[in-house]
Amino acid sequence: MCRTSRCSGRRERSAEICTQRNGNKRRKTWSASYKQATPSAVNKSRTLPLKFKGAGRKKSNVFPANRQGPSVSSASTYEPISSVWEGSDGDLLEAMFKFYATIPTEPILDSTYNAGRFWKGSRRKVVSMDIDPQHKPMIAGDNRKMTGVPSAKFGTVIYDPPHVGPQGRDKSRKRFDVDFGATVECGKEQGWNLSYLYPPFLKQAKRVLKPEGLLLAKITDMVNNHKSKWPHCDFMRMAEEAGFTVCDLIIKVRNGPMVSTKWKEAHHARKRHCFWIVCRNGDDCERESSGVLRE
Repeated sequence: MCRTSRCSGRRERSAEICTQRNGNKRRKTWSASYKQATPSAVNKSRTLPLKFKGAGRKKSNVFPANRQGPSVSSASTYEPISSVWEGSDGDLLEAMFKFYATIPTEPILDSTYNAGRFWKGSRRKVVSMDIDPQHKPMIAGDNRKMTGVPSAKFGTVIYDPPHVGPQGRDKSRKRFDVDFGATVECGKEQGWNLSYLYPPFLKQAKRVLKPEGLLLAKITDMVNNHKSKWPHCDFMRMAEEAGFTVCDLIIKVRNGPMVSTKWKEAHHARKRHCFWIVCRNGDDCERESSGVLRE
């Protein structure tokens, strides 16, 4: 530092220079001491116990008298469901029943039963419905009319409509007419998609469902007439218009994409996923459990 004799000169200029030198030296000293501090020393200093005013006194309850703290013995019951599912449809249905249902899920109406592959090994009480009598459903009929099906009868309705249109003389391993129900027209008159099937079905589904019952729909987007179509968006919008509350959207991943011998060149990504759309025949998505609303 500058000595007092040097800082007490008569000229103001010398005093300013001295003050500036003192300031620079203080900055350099602080900087050097900061660089010498090792990370271990810094971390060690952070872990030193802090002394608060009143330390050593008996601790009072952290929670107010009219509130109770968390119980050590209480176990969390939070069991989320993933928005991406890589297992089977049957396992996913069971997970959705457990997670979303607010009333008994049975009886279940599978309105697109086909060969009943969703229910292999299941003990659920399922009423099968299909427009094709060769599958021997309990109800052979059009799910857009549901003739003879009583109102407010079912706790759940399952819907797995066709995902693609007719493929003509397709000789690939997958039989599109059987495996994907590709027998329904989706040409120019239908807007090159299958979304026109949804409104009449949704009207009937709401009629036969009990209040707060679930509608679980498996929808796959498609490419038709060289353009991408987004049926899952159409279905959610139409479900809301029909009076349902759309609660969730779960992506179900397949092992591989659908392919056909007719498709010679790819211009779009081959889809190996579909959507399970969760709708409730009521106004609320979240169900109340032990006084806590599910997320």
